[in-house]
Amino acid sequence: MSRMSCRTFLELLAREASAVEFEGPLLEARAAGASAEVLAELDRAKVAALRVRALLERRARREAELSALFDTASDLAGLRDLDSVLEAIVRRARQLLKADVSYMTLHDDERGDTYMRVTDGSVSAAFRALRLPAGAGLGGLVDQTAVPYTTPDYFADERFNHRGTIDTAVQEEGIVAILGVPMRLGPRGIGVLFAANRSARPFAQEEVVLLSSLAAHAAVAMDNARLLEETRAALEELSSANEFIRAHSAAVERAALAHDRMTDLVVRGGGVEDVAAVVIDVLGGALLVLDADGRRLAAVGAVGDLDEADVAAAVASSRGIGRTVRRGELWVASVTAGAEALGTLVLRTDEDVQDTDQRILERAALVTALLLLFGRTVAEAEGRVRGELLDDLLAGRLSDPDALARRARLVSVDVGAAHVVVVARTAAEAGGAGRQGHRERAAFWAASHAAVERGLVAIRGDEMVLLLPGEEPGVVARRVAKELGASLGVAATAGAAGPVIGFDRVAAAFQEARRCTDALLALGREGDAASAEELGFVGLLVGDNRDVVGFLTSTLGPVLDYDARRGTGLVQTLETYFGSGGSLSRTAERLHIHVNTVTQRLDRIGHLLGENWQEPDRALELQLALRLHRLRTPPD
Repeated sequence: MSRMSCRTFLELLAREASAVEFEGPLLEARAAGASAEVLAELDRAKVAALRVRALLERRARREAELSALFDTASDLAGLRDLDSVLEAIVRRARQLLKADVSYMTLHDDERGDTYMRVTDGSVSAAFRALRLPAGAGLGGLVDQTAVPYTTPDYFADERFNHRGTIDTAVQEEGIVAILGVPMRLGPRGIGVLFAANRSARPFAQEEVVLLSSLAAHAAVAMDNARLLEETRAALEELSSANEFIRAHSAAVERAALAHDRMTDLVVRGGGVEDVAAVVIDVLGGALLVLDADGRRLAAVGAVGDLDEADVAAAVASSRGIGRTVRRGELWVASVTAGAEALGTLVLRTDEDVQDTDQRILERAALVTALLLLFGRTVAEAEGRVRGELLDDLLAGRLSDPDALARRARLVSVDVGAAHVVVVARTAAEAGGAGRQGHRERAAFWAASHAAVERGLVAIRGDEMVLLLPGEEPGVVARRVAKELGASLGVAATAGAAGPVIGFDRVAAAFQEARRCTDALLALGREGDAASAEELGFVGLLVGDNRDVVGFLTSTLGPVLDYDARRGTGLVQTLETYFGSGGSLSRTAERLHIHVNTVTQRLDRIGHLLGENWQEPDRALELQLALRLHRLRTPPD
């Protein structure tokens, strides 16, 4: 029975039967004397089928509404006359909501009220001529709050400020239920779109959303129609001045060409330098692009020396008015995104810059802002991925190497290649906003550098940890310290360890690199960079591998090799010389040789080790190397 009932209801759904037909199987079963169990099962099946039917109806209705909205947008896009646009909006609103009346009120900026602009389905002359004071009626509430309002019975609804003239006109039209939604262009309200019925009925939430969508389309279409009308009027007014029109047309064409070129640059992945080149190609002169802190991002041509205070004042003025500001031969445009300052465009030209040319510079500022924001967003997103992966490696979370390898491939990191771990620190600025800004710039540089080098980066407080491709830790560390310091304008100190292949030694290399950075700072070498191997005997203390042989080879190797080849005693002479406090006579006495022989041997040592072997730092390393050599050499 269960399968038969399901099939029966599915057949009803398939042929789109009416709701009442779904009672048929239940009535037939009851007439046939079916058991209570069977009847209950049929009832459950009926309820489920009706729910499916309702869902299908809602989806069909939503598809129809979306199709109608699409048709509306297409119709509005093809209209050029403002009156035609408004009539089409109101007519489509009435059709979509199956309302008795639809109408639109618009702001009258001169009189400070709103007026009935166009209606569809209205029969009352008083209603069509109605004006609404600010805050009056349902429309006034919608306009003041910028949110939709609906009432199933307007005259019984106490939420609205009822006015005699308004209520009279509404009553004459016979309207009872009203839905009003705001029409806005950005933050500015321009009017209210209404749908109304001459009988009491509530408006569903879907209808509110539908009318709001139409109002959004309508506002844009109205603005486009208004702009087109204004353009046509301007062209008609300028028709008598042919020479001016030609000049203006040329300027507009130049602006459009510049806009198209800049748009093409964005699509093709161009950068700030490319935008600057387009501006100069169109306007001439020289252009300088600065970041939010006044540092140079790009330059085309020679702008020359700038008065920083004068430029800063011009930037503030440009940001305040949202336009280009002139300072002598300089034209300054602020690069902003909302309230955030991202940079500045400074154009130097001795040509007369027309208004359209200023617009080109302002459009270039807008495109530059988009590029900077896009670059920052991409860098932040990729930086988070790289940072999370490196955090896992530094914490030793290697439970699933295959998953780590897949994550590395997503950010173009070659797991099988040699990498160097670098720990960098900078001299942070003062506390507060300055310190926070310093950290953000450092993090942005680190993320960008890691992305370019196909490495990983993690930010830990004031410390930056980078995993970069390379086999020479010292070379990589010095490059990081130099470029990071130049980007931030402060000293950057970097310690490095490696190379490592695979992920299992990253955590240990990180600890060694961190100790190396600590050692550099403790030695007063802020702004320097080195690996543990390059720190001499200090490297033995901070390094993980304690490479004594490598230290002996780099420090004392030439002398050891010379003794091994020639059978001489230079190592013994050097050790005795240091043990005698640098006295030639005492060295000769202890070795039972002539002072001249000591002098000759020391000259040979100087030739092998370099002339600076007796300088304090070098001498200390040599003495430590001699002590380690003695400990490693078994007694005779």
